[in-house]
Amino acid sequence: MPRQARLDAPGTLHHVIVRGIERGRIVADDRDRGAFLTRLGAAAAATGTVLYAWALLPNHAHLLLRSGPRGLPPFMRRLLTGYAGDFNRRHKRHGHLFQNRYKSIVVEEDAYFRELVRYLHLNPLRAKLVRDLPALDRYPWCGHAGLLGRRPAPWQNCQAVLAWFGRSAPAARRAYRGYVKAGLPQGRRPELVGGGLIRSLGGWAEVRAVRQRKAPVLADTRILGTGAFVEQMLQAGGARLRAQRGWTQRLQAAQTWIGRHCRRAGITPEELRRGGRRQPVATVRAELAVGLVTELGLSFAEAARHLGISTSGVAKILRRRKEG
Repeated sequence: MPRQARLDAPGTLHHVIVRGIERGRIVADDRDRGAFLTRLGAAAAATGTVLYAWALLPNHAHLLLRSGPRGLPPFMRRLLTGYAGDFNRRHKRHGHLFQNRYKSIVVEEDAYFRELVRYLHLNPLRAKLVRDLPALDRYPWCGHAGLLGRRPAPWQNCQAVLAWFGRSAPAARRAYRGYVKAGLPQGRRPELVGGGLIRSLGGWAEVRAVRQRKAPVLADTRILGTGAFVEQMLQAGGARLRAQRGWTQRLQAAQTWIGRHCRRAGITPEELRRGGRRQPVATVRAELAVGLVTELGLSFAEAARHLGISTSGVAKILRRRKEG
């Protein structure tokens, strides 16, 4: 059976999983881990990719990210090809290091963003690489310690993640850690990384309920979200293939528009996409949300991808502007 095409567009939220070939190690020691993270940061900066959560384990890695202006593949090529070459030279080995195809799952943001941040960051604990949550708080090889302010990585957008948990950084960090602690008894979450109905419906209990009702449900192994979101993404994917030229023109126009507004405000497009909330960024983001939708004709989802916020965030901005 031929493999399915990836679902992607600039600004799409992805859960990416890369695994070592034949379950082999992708890092052998801390020097390898440091090299992987250096490559990760460099690839994100070069491609405009925004990283929210990550976990590096001996034979695989998890990333929660928003793809840059050229989509996901350029980022993944820079990361995996460059790192594999360095690893092979250092360890005097040849051949593939990673499984031929990394796994990328398009994520319904409002429903699953917080869940995935927690799931990714609990991986070292589930894998018994750390003993308990206090040890995870100090663990350098996943993004949890960065969110707590203990081991921040410059390329991890901690501010955008913490904004889901509170208004001030101290309060958000306390709420985030409490949320992670509450997830300790959950164990493995097949509905977050499994296939088809399990993923789309959120677990086996929901699958059984749907089967008992004999209700039709749309599911896709490339998507983490509700049935409605799966349908939306598949329709968008088909429309994207039919109208690639129009998409490219809108993308170029949006990038020009964003660049002009950012220069006037003295900020960068990267700062805008990282979800920053300081006043100049928030002001420009609100102006751009209105312009991208009403002037350029972008959908709420397309505008959200450019602006580093959720689709509902764009809707709120336009609603406030209309009411004001």
